[in-house]
Amino acid sequence: MRKISEEKLALERVRLEGMREFENKYSDLAYIAGIDEAGRGPLAGPVVAAAVILPKDIFLPFLNDSKKVTEKRRDVLFDEIKQNAIAYGIGIASNTLIDEINILQATYEAMREAIHALEKTPDVLLVDAVHIPDINIKQVGIVKGDTKSVNIAAASILAKVTRDRLMAEYDKIYPEYGFASNKGYGTATHIAALKKIGPCDIHRKSFIGNFVSE
Repeated sequence: MRKISEEKLALERVRLEGMREFENKYSDLAYIAGIDEAGRGPLAGPVVAAAVILPKDIFLPFLNDSKKVTEKRRDVLFDEIKQNAIAYGIGIASNTLIDEINILQATYEAMREAIHALEKTPDVLLVDAVHIPDINIKQVGIVKGDTKSVNIAAASILAKVTRDRLMAEYDKIYPEYGFASNKGYGTATHIAALKKIGPCDIHRKSFIGNFVSE
């Protein structure tokens, strides 16, 4: 259990209440799900989506957009979200699928998979900035939703941590590229390795044309 001062807890309650605008708007509905993804930009690895339905009265201190949370805190929140969520689902679209249907369509596929993995059917989906095709549930697209919705923020944490852990496992198989540290993004060292060694099985061929020749 984390030890947090009463002052910090009070500040967190105020901050998190500000992230419930859309949860409050749809408070008459039973199940409000947040959807988010991680990994649209990297040169390698899958794109991962998560869907989360949190209890309406839950208080998770320091919950935020995954990019604004340290790795250590993300790991703690990852466990707390999974333990406390009414339901959550994870969807993964491989680099092969990304190359076949493009990153946007692959992201939608991962999101649909995450929604279908939920044990409860949401009454509304709060989605970070996009509209997911072929889903017969009311959707609300929210620009910068991971800073405006606790459910989207929770989804961003699950998606980010799941993907980061996958990339750490890939690093054991393909250590030359530094996947554990760069998570597949196009860092200078990653690009240098890509140019020197060429791509491995998890590189996105549709992303790396500027760095390697066929």
